[in-house]
Amino acid sequence: MTMDSSGGSWFIDDPVSPSQEQVVQRICARVAGPVAGAGVQVASLPLGGVQVWLDSPRHRWRFYHRMARELRLSGWHTETGPDRLLLLGWSAVCLSHRARMLSAALAGRLADFDKTAFMAVMIATRLRHAEFPVEELPAEVEARCGDALRWPARLADLGGLERGSSLEPLRLRLAQVAGLEAKVSRRCGEHLALASKVARAVAGGAVPARSRASGLRVSAQRAGLTERMVCVSVPNMALSAGTAR
Repeated sequence: MTMDSSGGSWFIDDPVSPSQEQVVQRICARVAGPVAGAGVQVASLPLGGVQVWLDSPRHRWRFYHRMARELRLSGWHTETGPDRLLLLGWSAVCLSHRARMLSAALAGRLADFDKTAFMAVMIATRLRHAEFPVEELPAEVEARCGDALRWPARLADLGGLERGSSLEPLRLRLAQVAGLEAKVSRRCGEHLALASKVARAVAGGAVPARSRASGLRVSAQRAGLTERMVCVSVPNMALSAGTAR
């Protein structure tokens, strides 16, 4: 089942691997959420590709469209039917769209470390006031900031999947996407390290040091902003400052 790259640009040219079924189920279960995610079923199609369906008919159509949108963002061509979702191979169009989205993330949200620092301070402060266990605070703040970034989960979904194609145009697009994903993964790691560091500072009542031993590409001005946000968020620090006066 193949279409020329000048037309629909999607192909079923390679057999479906068990790892692909697992990845598709992981993506669809995440999109469906805790209520419907457990009911996601995945199976190979006789002529290639994968079919996805939900055990529960409730809101099925809405979930299928959400799943299809996320699968297309991963690079696959999908078709949505009345009772199931069909995944029909790599799409040159969808892979190009993924490359654009990865590039946009690098130039947009993932370039804004200030936003991550601010979010980490706010989350850590709320959790601390709610008497969340201090030792678990950094991991919780990091997880919530990761959810807000969205890309850590998207990249984790594809773990263990060997992406390849017997068609040269798709191999080139897959290689381009892999290179951009590596950059996004590194940048996400920097954001999460910053979030964890800020959370530890809020939890311990200490201002994060200006030195960036972890290699975060954040300017001294941004580090100063993070320090000021932590200062106003930690009660004992504000009290110490008032006593010093």
